[in-house]
Amino acid sequence: MASTVTSRPGYGQLLRTRGAWTFVLPGFAARQPFGMLTVSIVLLVQHTTGSYAAAGAAAAVTGVSMALFAPYSGRLADRYGQRVVLIPGVIAHSLSGLALTALALSHAPLWALLLAAVPTGASQPQIGPMMRARWSARLQDSPLMPTAAAFESVTDELTFVLGPLLATALCTAVDPAAGLVTEASLTLLGGLLFAAAKSTQPPVTLDGHARVEHTSALRIPGVRVLIVTFLGIGSVFGGMQVSLAAFTESIGEPGLNGVLYGTFAAGNMLSGLVCGAVAWKVGPRRRLVVAYAALTLTASGLWAAHSVLVLAGLGLLVGMCIAPALITGYTLVESLVPAGARTEAFTWLTGAVALGQAAAVTIAGQLEDGFRDGAGFLVPMGGTLLALATLLALRSRLATRPRSRTVARGVGHRVPVTVD
Repeated sequence: MASTVTSRPGYGQLLRTRGAWTFVLPGFAARQPFGMLTVSIVLLVQHTTGSYAAAGAAAAVTGVSMALFAPYSGRLADRYGQRVVLIPGVIAHSLSGLALTALALSHAPLWALLLAAVPTGASQPQIGPMMRARWSARLQDSPLMPTAAAFESVTDELTFVLGPLLATALCTAVDPAAGLVTEASLTLLGGLLFAAAKSTQPPVTLDGHARVEHTSALRIPGVRVLIVTFLGIGSVFGGMQVSLAAFTESIGEPGLNGVLYGTFAAGNMLSGLVCGAVAWKVGPRRRLVVAYAALTLTASGLWAAHSVLVLAGLGLLVGMCIAPALITGYTLVESLVPAGARTEAFTWLTGAVALGQAAAVTIAGQLEDGFRDGAGFLVPMGGTLLALATLLALRSRLATRPRSRTVARGVGHRVPVTVD
């Protein structure tokens, strides 16, 4: 029978895992630029061009490039090791970000900015997925895995809250280019420190002197189902960002936008902390369905809210429903995906959130411009409804893989038997 500590793992026990602090601290520093990038680009390009449309286009190209290239970065990290991918990646990202800054300050044409935005987004280091892969390698089948997933979710939320605040302060109080320059510098420094923690990176499995064939995480049906569900979560983030800004501007209180979005983020962080401290007796597949149904229900009510208090309350509930869905989805990766493909799987999910967010920002903006009256809030409702329908129809594909199999470089192999 499991002990009390094992059945109710907490954050203290998680952080006492051997070697945890050697990658937790540099990982936290290295992932902060992730939350700074979009805001820094928007503020710099808008300042130099005077156009929000140009600023939005540059930010969108960066986000889409990141979403499309991140899984391949994760696949390379699984195959060759995180350090091999990180070091050239952070250098390329820092140089691309500085090049984009120089082009914007020199008032280069929009096509040149968009061209520079592609490598800037494509080389964005995937520290979050790499952190999750390290926890998975350290903990394996430990009951601490859901706690680690919750810890990472809360850290992500801190990144999304602190990063934009830091970027905005730098761009407005120091210089419009200060945000992007700082983002590039922090990426380089934090990424190199994270890469230096070699002992905690997931092992690269070898078969003699040859690498065993690697299987892409995208070929696993359960991963594809999770990608759709995370696209829906991204639609909530993007739809709320645009629609909350439009709502507060329509009532003449634009300053309330930060308060309302902060309430939403606070709900996410608080529920993430709680999820990590609970010893769940219900399986992760059922938990994901329940959490996603609750997220869809609460997100579907946003468009009907016409007061600050009601919107704040609903935003808090939506945030509280997002964390369990995110955490459970990431937890399922550990049981669905072989160890040799988990970094790639995590980057697919992170990229799905970013892609869903980029699409939602665009659609919600068009709805708000064309119809107003909270029309942008229809995006979170539509995105989660479509994702929930997919999840319910294909939930059988989230069945966990057998535990009697061992893994090398992402390919399952039967336990060896003696042959006469």
